[in-house]
Amino acid sequence: MKKIVSAFSALSLFGLSVLSANAEQYKMETPIQPGIASPDAVETRLGTLKFFGGFPDNATVEKLYDNLDFQRAVQAYLLALPVVNQVANRTGILQIGPPNTTVPIWEQMVDARTVELTANNNTPYTWFWLDLRNGPLVIEAPPKVLGLINDMWYNYATDIGVVGPDKGQGGKYLLLPPGYKGDVPSGYFVVRSSTFSTWVAWRSFVVDGDPKPGVDMVKKFTKIYPLSQAENPPKLNFVNMSGKPFNMVGRADYPFWEELNRVVQEEPTDTVDSTTLGFWASIGIVKGQPFAPDDRMKKILTEAAAVGDATARAIMYRWRTPDGYYYPNSAWRLGFIGGYKFEENGARNLDAYSGFFFYATGVTPAMDSKVVGEGSQYMAAFVDANNNPLDGGKSYKMHLPPNIPVKNFWSVILYDNQTRSMVQNDQRFPTVGSQTQGLLVNDDGSVDVYFGPTAPAGKEKNWVQTIPGRTWNTLLRLYGPLEPWFDKTWRPGEIEQQQ
Repeated sequence: MKKIVSAFSALSLFGLSVLSANAEQYKMETPIQPGIASPDAVETRLGTLKFFGGFPDNATVEKLYDNLDFQRAVQAYLLALPVVNQVANRTGILQIGPPNTTVPIWEQMVDARTVELTANNNTPYTWFWLDLRNGPLVIEAPPKVLGLINDMWYNYATDIGVVGPDKGQGGKYLLLPPGYKGDVPSGYFVVRSSTFSTWVAWRSFVVDGDPKPGVDMVKKFTKIYPLSQAENPPKLNFVNMSGKPFNMVGRADYPFWEELNRVVQEEPTDTVDSTTLGFWASIGIVKGQPFAPDDRMKKILTEAAAVGDATARAIMYRWRTPDGYYYPNSAWRLGFIGGYKFEENGARNLDAYSGFFFYATGVTPAMDSKVVGEGSQYMAAFVDANNNPLDGGKSYKMHLPPNIPVKNFWSVILYDNQTRSMVQNDQRFPTVGSQTQGLLVNDDGSVDVYFGPTAPAGKEKNWVQTIPGRTWNTLLRLYGPLEPWFDKTWRPGEIEQQQ
């Protein structure tokens, strides 16, 4: 004879009874522990989810799949920021001319008309794309440059120049395409790229304030040619980009997904981890298959792009854990968290990864070098000393104590929070630094830097103009950082709002 349950009738989940007072006990029945069974209804941020004996009803299934697709799409967006930013980089450059023979160069430095993620306006950039689909290519790099090679997935391939294998003497770099199995001749610095599209960039340096000697050396010694044409390399088309309106920043709306799909179809994906490929596949981006979302999925992807962009902004502008700050109780943020690979204890720091590629361009160990007097160090500030956004309609002051610890030079550059590119104001170069002609240095060797819509009287050389109605951030760059930087005995002041 079946017995009426009393001992288990009080078991509940989310405050709801799992077994009713009238439930019958069967011979083979095991009591259900809390946290296993689903109640008939659950209140969530998605609304009420309803179940019959643990089985979701049709409306609940629809809500849950929409939510799952949306969640995966947002994560897919954050993981795709590196590659889609590379697409924007490549698209801009290839509008100037074809790969392998077109070499854009900012002969008078990058100025505010170039829309590019946190570009540097202290040194002339040389910046070009290569296409390895027809086989190996040789780059003859000039002496006295500092550069890198990244692939289409934004993987680091090698450094070029003073921190590269040529040690600043110049040299021949042989770039091999994915899967290359041919002979590899001697006499080259060999670079195996994991993608056919490959990005190369370097900077030359000013000499006594003049960029021309470095630019002339780049033009004289740079060569790009197929390995088979070593004896007769083609002529390169150097294009001066300084002062020209130009964009290399990617979109954050539905076309983002189309750009991602294009690269997935064009390039080998064997160096992309399976989890990332899984997120992309879950929203319909799969190598060898058409990307054809239906209206429901297009709507989800459009919203996910907007939320993904918003999330990246929250991550970068309001970093929420202490590991991202160089000093306690400071707004100064590290350029890299987890090194240039964004990894800690074998795990990728997902926020650091997505935040960086939302904000910046280029990955190389040299940008995170911990060697005294070599490489460079970066610190960013997105808020003032009171933890408020940096308002383009207000005036601020930043104090740099004496003996700024650099072997080479330092700079402070302002960037617009919308584009993460240099603020576009009345100044061609929105920067103050040790290379600024007429820079005012205090008697003790310290430097005060001013930001605001108007310059303080007599401080024009130490001032960067900001725009009311817009917000901004800044990067402090140290080239050849010295020991007081690393041991933190030297510390820049916070950005203080002026009354």
